[in-house]
Amino acid sequence: MPFVRIDALGADPERLDALGRAVHDALVEAVGIPPDDRFQVLVGHDGTHSTLRYDPDYLGIHRDDGLVYVTITLRSGRTPAQKRALYRRIAELAHSYAGTEPRNVFVNLIENEPINWSFGDGVAQYADSPAAADSPAAADSPAPVDSPLP
Repeated sequence: MPFVRIDALGADPERLDALGRAVHDALVEAVGIPPDDRFQVLVGHDGTHSTLRYDPDYLGIHRDDGLVYVTITLRSGRTPAQKRALYRRIAELAHSYAGTEPRNVFVNLIENEPINWSFGDGVAQYADSPAAADSPAAADSPAPVDSPLP
């Protein structure tokens, strides 16, 4: 279950929705999350009361006020190749769906383990499930990429 937060400067609800769809579709395609596994926070910043700060030329990539920050928290275990494919696909789909230039798509992945998730009722559902064993070896084993686990 990836948890996604998208922050965009000057984004109206339609653009935020398009960015949310782009990130979700990329997660389904590139790392195999289930299509119905969507948990997102979409935030537009007006530049006056809330804004985004960025270096316009960090690492030689020219950014402008079309910048979009995408933070994805998900269970660890994806390969570097899967992560690269995810970054590429998010940039492609953000351009296609929302008109966001790929140079303006900033992605950060935060990986964690099953014990770090509670879906309600004060319970760690993934950690307390029969599929999540208490042995150290099981805790270090990544979920298959098509698993419904985060």
